[in-house]
This record gives sequence, structure tokens and C-alpha cells, in this order.
Amino acid sequence: MAHQTETGNLVLIGMPGSGKSTVGVLLAKRLGLGFIDTDLLIQEDAGRTLQTIVDEDGYEALRHIEEQVLLKLDVRHKVISTGGSAVYSARAMKHLKINGTVVFLDIPLDLVIRRIGDHSMRGISRRPDQSLEELFDERFELYSRHADLVVQGAGLNQDEVCEAVIEGLPRIPGK
Repeated sequence: MAHQTETGNLVLIGMPGSGKSTVGVLLAKRLGLGFIDTDLLIQEDAGRTLQTIVDEDGYEALRHIEEQVLLKLDVRHKVISTGGSAVYSARAMKHLKINGTVVFLDIPLDLVIRRIGDHSMRGISRRPDQSLEELFDERFELYSRHADLVVQGAGLNQDEVCEAVIEGLPRIPGK
């Protein structure tokens, strides 16, 4: 049996540090799909880093730019690593789900903190008064709501997370 991604796309969502970009490249290679990192597309589109957008225009501006970039994406035969705040746009998530599977790479908050270090320089889209823990809790609910598949990443290396995603993908009967 073949995996559903032969006709569609695979969208990775999760907190910064969850492994979306690294695992996304591994998945694209294993599944023979293209790879897109939307954070890079946002930076290219805006001509600035994510952190500069947040510093100069605020977190809402970053979310708006992200939504516009996501809505323009060709979502066929791709692994798409989204920015952590993609889930704030219902329109963008609906677009990303076309012919595809949304995978939440779930890691605990302490692992997020260990992996991203000084989050003040990561271009994270959050309210100025919002702690990382509050953001984590808020996004966890959104990630869970939009996910077709949840993969627990704690205690796994990138190759193991990649394998867990592939194993969790729906199969196309008769292929």
C-alpha cells in the first residue's frame, strides 16, 4: 500500500524547535516530494528576518504576512514546514489541508526551551505580554485542533520522528 502523500502534501505544524524544518527535509527525501520552509518564504517575501518584522511591525504583522504567503502556496506533492503561528489562520490551514495531511510535531515545553534557547531572537509571533508558557498552551490547543496526525517527538531523534510520521500516514488502499 502506498502513502496518501503520493497524491497530496504533508504539512508540519508545531512549536519552534519541534523539528519541522529538519524532519521536513528528511520526509521530502524519503517520500520523493518537494520541500518548502514557509519561514524562509516569509523572509523572502518581506525582505526582512522574522525577528525584524516582529520588532518593527509587531507580531500581528508577521501573522498577516504568514497568512498571505501560505494562501499563495502550491500545496501539491510537497512537504511544507510551517511557521509556528500558521495555525492562527483558519483560511491558511484550510488551504494547507487540501489533498494533504497535517502533522503536529508535539514536544513538551521544557524541550522547546532547551532547543530554541534565547527565544527573544527567534521571530516568534506572540503578544509582548505573553510568556512562552502561555504561548505554548494557546498554540497546543490550535495544533491539536488542526492536526490529522500527532507525533510525539520527545526522546526521538530526527530520523525516528521522520519514521513515526511515515508510519502514521494514512495508506491508499490497493497501492
